[in-house]
Amino acid sequence: MAKRDYYEVLGVSRTAAADEIKKSYRRLAMKYHPDRNKDDAEAEAKFKEAKEAYDVLSDADKRATYDRFGHDGLRAGAGGHGGMGGFSAEGFGDIFGDVFGDIFGGGRQRGSQVFRGADLGYELRLDLEKAVSGDTVTIDVPTQVACEPCDGSGAKKGTKPVTCTTCGGAGQVRMQQGFFSIQQTCPACKGAGTTIGDPCDTCHGRGRVRKTKTLSVKVPAGVDDGDRIRLSGEGEAGRNGGPPGDLYVEIRVNPHKLFEREGADLSTEVPISVATATLGGEVELPTLDGHVSLKVPAGTQSGKVFRLRGKGVTTVRDARQGDLFAKVAVETPVNLSAEQKEMLQSFDESIRAGGEKHSPRAGGWLDTVKRFFDRISQ
Repeated sequence: MAKRDYYEVLGVSRTAAADEIKKSYRRLAMKYHPDRNKDDAEAEAKFKEAKEAYDVLSDADKRATYDRFGHDGLRAGAGGHGGMGGFSAEGFGDIFGDVFGDIFGGGRQRGSQVFRGADLGYELRLDLEKAVSGDTVTIDVPTQVACEPCDGSGAKKGTKPVTCTTCGGAGQVRMQQGFFSIQQTCPACKGAGTTIGDPCDTCHGRGRVRKTKTLSVKVPAGVDDGDRIRLSGEGEAGRNGGPPGDLYVEIRVNPHKLFEREGADLSTEVPISVATATLGGEVELPTLDGHVSLKVPAGTQSGKVFRLRGKGVTTVRDARQGDLFAKVAVETPVNLSAEQKEMLQSFDESIRAGGEKHSPRAGGWLDTVKRFFDRISQ
């Protein structure tokens, strides 16, 4: 059966650049790869067809011959190119390494591997006042740091790591599997590209040691629970000369006895007496800046919320000063004397005699209850 035009196989024009040809082949290779199409003979045939087309069009000399003479020209020069009827492992590993990485989430790397240090997390607990005003805090963080005696190399002082004989210093080895080859991390040097014959006595060849670092953390004013402060380069030391990771300080604000915070706003509950709620008056209200006077109108009901503008806090994201919401709670008297109970009973009787004039909510509630029972009795 006659072979299809290689440009048609890859879906590119005859003037396509090398990058376009490679991109098209990668797309087809991922689509028709046998690992993705188990027991699918048609997909396997298309995969081989695309590979054959790419072998020719990615090689400048072969492509020039093909453009002038077509498939016949390639067959005529087969002796010099090793034949075009099957697969050639040479060169396939390069393109397939990219494709394999796209399929399975890996990637081909050349040379020894350099590893960035791990990021670290630290939970910093603060009182509300410190979170609002800001502070500078000293913390102790256990981490991995570069070994000083060997300067992070892992080799005893006066010696050096040597090139890995398994991978030749590449950090990768090529594995031949059937008609294609893949690269993977060298099992001998774990990707470092070097091995250590005489390891450091301090770090035992690891290049890093466990240490507790003392750091100063500047906490900006207005931080809130869950905010994070990033300290660049204060995480674990990297490996094989890699950069260190970062340290993320997560803020946890301790519960407060008086206030609850929501963003820039604060809320608090203020107990008031029955007399103050009934007759009105002033109560002293705490804020983070000191005390203020709250005027309570006569007839204030329990649960009433008063808003004090500008008595909240500012946040790290907004310069606006929040508000303070004060919810009053009318406190029921306890431990009354006999005389107080008698006076209260007399007072209650006089209130009841006045009906809705003195207790409008109670009167309305009783009317609602009466209508409810009238409906269900019909």
